[in-house]
Amino acid sequence: MKKPLRIGLLGLGNMGQNHLRVLSSLNTAEIAWVYDVDREKAAKLAARYEVPVADSPEAALKQAEAVVICTPSSRHFDDLVLAAKDVPAIFVEKPLTADLESSRKALELIESKGLRVQVGFIERFNPVVRELRKVIQGGGAQAVNVDFTRTNRLSSRIKDVDVVMDLMIHDVDLALYLNGPVRSVSAVGKTERTDEGKDLICFASAQLVHENGSFSRIVASRITDKKIRRIEATCSDKYVDCELVRKELQIHHQTRIEHGEEGYSISGTTETVEVRQEEALLSELQSFVQFARNGDATTVPSARDGLAAMEVCRRVVEAI
Repeated sequence: MKKPLRIGLLGLGNMGQNHLRVLSSLNTAEIAWVYDVDREKAAKLAARYEVPVADSPEAALKQAEAVVICTPSSRHFDDLVLAAKDVPAIFVEKPLTADLESSRKALELIESKGLRVQVGFIERFNPVVRELRKVIQGGGAQAVNVDFTRTNRLSSRIKDVDVVMDLMIHDVDLALYLNGPVRSVSAVGKTERTDEGKDLICFASAQLVHENGSFSRIVASRITDKKIRRIEATCSDKYVDCELVRKELQIHHQTRIEHGEEGYSISGTTETVEVRQEEALLSELQSFVQFARNGDATTVPSARDGLAAMEVCRRVVEAI
């Protein structure tokens, strides 16, 4: 049996703490150290999970075989550059970096050094999305249109990125994952001024036309009081309804239309697909450990995937 992969964890905000919880449960991984600029918080979390706390990431990186970066997106590029000096396998939360230009530089660095980098597009590991992809790509009939809706008012706590880079980017990645490259992008949106006086997009609606002729319509909102994470796929022979929070998937088939003296009636069938109730973050980090070991980039969202999502998001923002 292989020794557990020694992983350093950089950043202990909300998402970083989720990573800490899940990493500590893996028998294939060992937390080499944790680090956060808030030393007091880092020390408390390190004590709770009984893991070492690093004084600085520069010195600690040499003690790890892989690193998970959960710092604010404004730090991603610098942290990637730092980690690339000593660590061959890197997990970085989405987005790859804070802007398109630095993402392109990051990809050049990653590919020039042959690094194994996975981007944190967690929804790919949602069991509902995995089943949806099988339905769309394995049924012989491609999707005509896929609608994505993602709303979360709690997301407004994030002050350094807009709703496109915070929420919509998840569904942009899924649109590329399910329907392939994009030919054109159109979008509308609303901005809101933060307490710091910065104008950020708080609501966005985008339509993507894919090279295969399919469409993706994506809505992301920080001003909606109800939390929604939903995907609806219209295919030539079926309609697929996915609820990502409750992890539910239904397939609707129209079987026949009957005409009568008083009009017509439509009959159909609804199939409920059994979805495994597994935590997406657990699957995501298990895949990262495997990727760090075997280098099979086909099983994880790569840095190139991260750049592709950034390019579409830039086009959305420019359209708004």
